[in-house]
Amino acid sequence: MFIPESYGLAVGLCVITMLCWGSWANTQKLATKSWSFPLFYWDYSFGIIILTLVFGFTLGSSGEEGRGFIEDLLQGDLSSFSSALIGGIVFNIANLLIVAAIDIAGMAVAFPVGIGIALVLGVSVNYIATPVGDPKLLFAGVGLVAVAIILDALAYKKLSAKQKSKPVKGILLSVAGGILMGFFYRFVAASISMDFTSPEPGLFTPYSAVFVFSIGIFLSNFLWNSIFMYKPVTGDPVKYGDYFNKGNFKLHLIGLLGGIIWALGMSFSMIASEKAGFAISYGLGQGATLVAAAWGVFIWKEFKNAPKGTNILIWLMFLSFILGLGLVIVSRFA
Repeated sequence: MFIPESYGLAVGLCVITMLCWGSWANTQKLATKSWSFPLFYWDYSFGIIILTLVFGFTLGSSGEEGRGFIEDLLQGDLSSFSSALIGGIVFNIANLLIVAAIDIAGMAVAFPVGIGIALVLGVSVNYIATPVGDPKLLFAGVGLVAVAIILDALAYKKLSAKQKSKPVKGILLSVAGGILMGFFYRFVAASISMDFTSPEPGLFTPYSAVFVFSIGIFLSNFLWNSIFMYKPVTGDPVKYGDYFNKGNFKLHLIGLLGGIIWALGMSFSMIASEKAGFAISYGLGQGATLVAAAWGVFIWKEFKNAPKGTNILIWLMFLSFILGLGLVIVSRFA
């Protein structure tokens, strides 16, 4: 199977993760112009399964090192399957909350608040489990990300005050989603052997773990997404029949693309984890916050009519994120 041979390549994969995780929500914004996000989310979950299967049968089954995809799945023990599945279940409710927050508050707000919190918690939890990197530099970087979260919340407060909107609901959903998002990665990581070349019996390689994780997402959709369908945070309730009656090829394709983009990032993050460590791999991937905020500010113009002083907060937010992520990267070398 494909295994990164250097920390530099692992960082490169994490950068791709950051771009993917910060960009997939654009598909949601495109699709939900025509139908509600719970319907979009079914296609999104199908896209995640498709990408993980493709990677499993290609990158996960090529070369002489490690175990092949099918062989690896068959040898996994109950605890590995359970851990990866739970990771999918936890991720799913967390992601649905953040997706709902995007629907209410926009990408420039929901991502920095929700995913920023997830970064702080996720790095901490994964570093405690597998301490790789200098903790002072790593957590100094995390601290700067926390500052960026506060700056973004202040910018949103200014914008919502001018628009006379109520920011509380969007922010609360982002916070709740971010807290849960901070823990899903550890469940998946716990199912993976840290030696990819000669993986430990019973544990998975990244390719199998991410596929089982995707099954957890899909199965839990029947609970979590059904709640959002029938008890939506915004808009009207939808039924399962609406997925077939109101959707068209283009809408379904957009949802599939969103899931494929996100799953590409998740797969690369896990593939990079042997060389980078889970804490750094997760932390760099969650630099998606910066990417998503950039989409929201520069492409979707979510702060176009913001009051005076908001732009300064936005630029300070970007600066804090960039410096924080830089410290996360160099912490591996210290």
